[in-house]
Amino acid sequence: MDTLRLNTLVIGSGAAGLAAAVRLHALGVENLAVFTEGLRMGTSINTGSDKQTYYKLGMYGAEPDSPFLMAQDLARGGSVHGDIALVEAALSPLAFGHLTTLGVPFPHDPFGQYIGYKTDHDPKRRATSCGPYTSRDMCLALTAELKRRNIPVYEHRVAVKLLTDEGRTRSIGAIFVNADTGEFESVQSENTVFATGGPGGLYETSVYPKVHTGAIGLALEAGAKACNLAESQFGLASIKFRWNVSGSYMQVLPRFISTDRDGGGEREFLREYFKAPAEMYDAIFLKGYQWPFSAGHVPGSSLIDIFTYIETVERGRRVWLDYRTDPADLDFSALNGETRSYLERSGALADSPLKRLEIQNP
Repeated sequence: MDTLRLNTLVIGSGAAGLAAAVRLHALGVENLAVFTEGLRMGTSINTGSDKQTYYKLGMYGAEPDSPFLMAQDLARGGSVHGDIALVEAALSPLAFGHLTTLGVPFPHDPFGQYIGYKTDHDPKRRATSCGPYTSRDMCLALTAELKRRNIPVYEHRVAVKLLTDEGRTRSIGAIFVNADTGEFESVQSENTVFATGGPGGLYETSVYPKVHTGAIGLALEAGAKACNLAESQFGLASIKFRWNVSGSYMQVLPRFISTDRDGGGEREFLREYFKAPAEMYDAIFLKGYQWPFSAGHVPGSSLIDIFTYIETVERGRRVWLDYRTDPADLDFSALNGETRSYLERSGALADSPLKRLEIQNP
């Protein structure tokens, strides 16, 4: 095989890989290239949810924040080392500022403050968003900058093996298949940025479309240690059009209905698990309000996922979300304070889930 020699090889063209390539080039690393299945492929540029969130050091409001405090909160769940958390926290303002300079339309006030809000149970206003396609906006802005800098991009390349030194202590490149020719290609690199996404591709069942795969297996095969892998994210998604149905889709309290495979035998299956309708609807609200894979939220927000799994996988039924009407026994005054006050503050006490959704997430 002919071998391409680089200082830095970036594998993957999601938001992380593109940002790495652009920032390294800006810092003087010119002998680098991006290898990818395609600039328009992958999770970052193709998925959305009702409010994708960009998470950074608190830069809005009156609450004080610091890299140390943010690192503590990141590491508290047990799925990231403290030193990595501190690096992520300390550099997050620089990374965020880079994206705003490239034109990612994060919302800001007339004074230049980029709006921050609290997510789930984070103590600071560290989150910001430019809507359901925040990561797509990031990818588009970064791709434009990639082209302005004339950084080489090799599309239609599928990584099949990471190369290592004899002691398997570090990566020295990778082998790819050219999807257009079917031939192998070799890249030798001093540094490898492995930006192929998280471990979601390991799971048989995923809320992502089938074409959204990861390559973490290549790193494991090359000898990387799997350390502190985050918990698998519990999730629900629509089937035909893959769309994550967390967030406001749950907060507006839809009816959960199941049917047999032919669409008959309709029933509200969640009712068998709760003593009262208000308790059931509080759990549905938490499904859209709490962080889905927080270990501290079992049996909290994950209950709905577990009960849906039982209904679909173990009982072989189909599950539907019905936003058309409220059941006769839905009593807003009986909901707990967290659920009721959230809907009141957002002005979303309309008389159907669909009307509440139009208010919350037009």
